[in-house]
Amino acid sequence: MPVQLPDRRLLLVHAHPDDESIGTGATMARYAAEGGQVTLVTCTQGEQGEIVLPELAHLAPEHDDALGPHRAGELADAMAQLKVTDHRFLGGPGQYRDSGMVWGPDGRRAVTPGQLDPRAFWSADLQEAADHLVAVIREVRPQVLVTYDEHGGYGHPDHIQAHRVATYARDLAAVRSYRTDLGPAWDVAKVYWTATPREVLQEALTVLRERGGTGFENIASADDFGYVVDLADVDAVIDGSDHLDAKLAAMRAHATQIDVQWPYFTLSDNVGQPVWAQEYFRLAHGRRGPADPVTGFETDLFAGVAP
Repeated sequence: MPVQLPDRRLLLVHAHPDDESIGTGATMARYAAEGGQVTLVTCTQGEQGEIVLPELAHLAPEHDDALGPHRAGELADAMAQLKVTDHRFLGGPGQYRDSGMVWGPDGRRAVTPGQLDPRAFWSADLQEAADHLVAVIREVRPQVLVTYDEHGGYGHPDHIQAHRVATYARDLAAVRSYRTDLGPAWDVAKVYWTATPREVLQEALTVLRERGGTGFENIASADDFGYVVDLADVDAVIDGSDHLDAKLAAMRAHATQIDVQWPYFTLSDNVGQPVWAQEYFRLAHGRRGPADPVTGFETDLFAGVAP
C-alpha cells in the first residue's frame, strides 16, 4: 500500500550544518509545526568550519580532523529544536567534504581555497551528486524546494555547488525516462532561493548601531556584507515570529560555529549579523501564488500549489 504523504512537503538543500538554522530555521520550524513534511539535505558535514569555542579547537582539520562528526551531532540537536525529523546528508554522511573557503580581494565574497581535499564538494561530479538528490526528490515528492542563488549567497564554493546540484536534480527528477531505478518521476512545482534584502538589513544595522555595544558601530552599509539583494526582487516573506525561540535554540545547538547574542549572532569572523524572525525568498521556478494585498509578497511558500 502506498505511503500517505502530508499535503505540504518542503525540501531544503543546504551546504553545511548551521546554514539551515541561520537562513531558514524559522521557516522550517513553522512548517513542521503546521504538520508539513520538512526534509533537509545537507551536502557536507562542515569539516573545514572555523571553531569559535577554544576548548574544541582540537577538532579542527589541522589537529584531530574530527569536526565533521561533531557538527553532525550539532545538526541533529538543531533539528530536534526545530522539530524536523527527516534529515539526510547528500549521498550519506561523509560522502562529500567541506571545501573550505577564503575571502576574495574585496573581503566581501568567499572564493575557493588554493588547495582542495580530493573529497571536496566543490570537486564533486555534478551528475553523481545530482543523482543522490534525485533519489531524495522522488522519494519525498516535495512541492517546494529551497536552496541558494547562483552566487551561493556570499560566494562559498559549497553554497554555489549546492545551488547547482539542487537545480540540476530538480530538472532530472521530473524526466520520466531518467534513471527509473531512482523512483518514479516527480516535478517540483516551486523552487526558491534564500535572500537577504538590502533595505531590511540596512534598517536592522541602523537600529543595532544606535543601540551601541553590539559591535556594529563600524558597519555603515548593508552592502558591506556582499550578499544582499533588492527588496523588489523578493517574492516571499515567511513570518516565523512564533518560532523564533526554536530558531535561536537551533542556532545555539551549532555551538562550534555560532555565538548567539540576541538580537544578533557572530561567526568566527566576529562580524555581527541580525537574527531574522522573518525569512526572505526569491522564486526561481514555478508560478507565484496569491500575495499579500498590502506588501505584494507571498506569505506561504506553498501559495498556489495544490496538494
